[in-house]
Amino acid sequence: MRLLSIASAALVLHSISAQQILDVWTTTQDKGSLLKGTQPSTSINFGTPGTAGNADISVDDSKVYQTIYGFGATLTDSSAKLFDGLKSNNSDEYWKLMDYMFNVTDGANSGALSYIRVSIGASDFSDTEYSWDDTNNDTTLAKFSADAAPSYLFSTLTDILSINSNIMIHALPWSAPGWMKDPVGMNGGTLASGNEDLLANYLLKALQAFKSKDIPIFSIAIQAGPLQINEPENADGSLPSTDMPYDTEATVGKSLRGLMNDNGFTDVKLIGFEHNWNHADAYPVQLMDAAADSFDGVSFHCYGDGSVYQDQANFTSKYPDKEVFFTECSGTIGSDWWSDIKSNTDKITIGSLEYGSSSAMIWNLALDSSGGPKLPGADSCNGGCRGVVTINSDGTWTANQEFYALGQAAKAIVPKDPNGPYGKRIGVSVSGGQDWALRVGAYKTERVSSSDPARYSLVVLNWNDGSSDGTVNSTIEFNGKQAAYSFPVGVTTLSWYA
Repeated sequence: MRLLSIASAALVLHSISAQQILDVWTTTQDKGSLLKGTQPSTSINFGTPGTAGNADISVDDSKVYQTIYGFGATLTDSSAKLFDGLKSNNSDEYWKLMDYMFNVTDGANSGALSYIRVSIGASDFSDTEYSWDDTNNDTTLAKFSADAAPSYLFSTLTDILSINSNIMIHALPWSAPGWMKDPVGMNGGTLASGNEDLLANYLLKALQAFKSKDIPIFSIAIQAGPLQINEPENADGSLPSTDMPYDTEATVGKSLRGLMNDNGFTDVKLIGFEHNWNHADAYPVQLMDAAADSFDGVSFHCYGDGSVYQDQANFTSKYPDKEVFFTECSGTIGSDWWSDIKSNTDKITIGSLEYGSSSAMIWNLALDSSGGPKLPGADSCNGGCRGVVTINSDGTWTANQEFYALGQAAKAIVPKDPNGPYGKRIGVSVSGGQDWALRVGAYKTERVSSSDPARYSLVVLNWNDGSSDGTVNSTIEFNGKQAAYSFPVGVTTLSWYA
């Protein structure tokens, strides 16, 4: 594993003390602290309860919910191209950025991103339209080749794996090969009737291709945005997409699950739907009604009129044993930094998890300052999409607000031990006169050795930003004991062990 230390933010080594707040990471509204890790200057211990603070946070570890696999974004072809250019122009900065994004070592000065999404073929953030088999009527898939993708996609994935060999990769196509569709073409249309097994075999070959390149796939989906015909930005068919009714996806899923099980991919998760919150009560439910045994769960995006993260309950209430993932929401160039931090934390890194998500992901991992490069003619990202990081042509880069929202959340759930388990969401509530000022998620991370104390973490958004000093003096209740902490306006992640 290649790790680059960033000495300016190195944390002091410490021994673990039970029920004492030891690690604190903050991103503040005034940008005075940007994912900055510190240890309290004086001990903050859990002791005999006293008077509750203005906001009183109660942690209930008797309520244990889903594992949080991680936070991240999509490594589009455009993102990979920019990373590759940075590597060529300024290798030191490239590896510094790789480490800053993907190092999940406990205490590392990094965003600890651990979940990325990649396209099987072109998306609206590719240089050209292509699939991994563009030979017309190649029904035996004899001409299938993952090398149709730009080589920098795989080299960047390999570099990311050198930083975090356990990173979780979610793969899916924006379009089936154009010749499999009706009408023929990558942009728009539907999967032609009778090609369900053919598409399943195409996706199996994609899994085999990733494996041959030593790139492990954690999960796969059949189609990004299967309700594309309802997306205004794609009404003109300007980007790779396929409109796929739930019964078609169910048929493909049944075939693909069987192929995966027969070819050594039983542990790879098959994820359905992959579209907006506001359809949670329809398509994903219908998909599970038709093929629940084939799918491990479904994934959601933030777009669509009236979409809210609470919509996920329309699915989880009907299929509580299926996993849920949140896999896309984009930043927009020129939007307000602090407003975005609040929104992403409230809705995505805390909110979607409260309603069952095991991941939270942003759209492009990296873009340039103009929101590109982008597929010529693609009519998406009106206003300009912003990447989690911006990579500039002069060999410099900037971490954007999406990075800090993701990183603050990731610090709460990454393994404490090398190759250890990720955190699970646990119960939490807030009371008191300023309960409205704090948005809180709580997590418990077990250890490799059962004799080591578990890590407990809170991610706290203080959005009391209407006064000159919005600090909220709070108390934290845990297993009959109490600690006090004053949260600045911003996002704070803190941890203790018990």
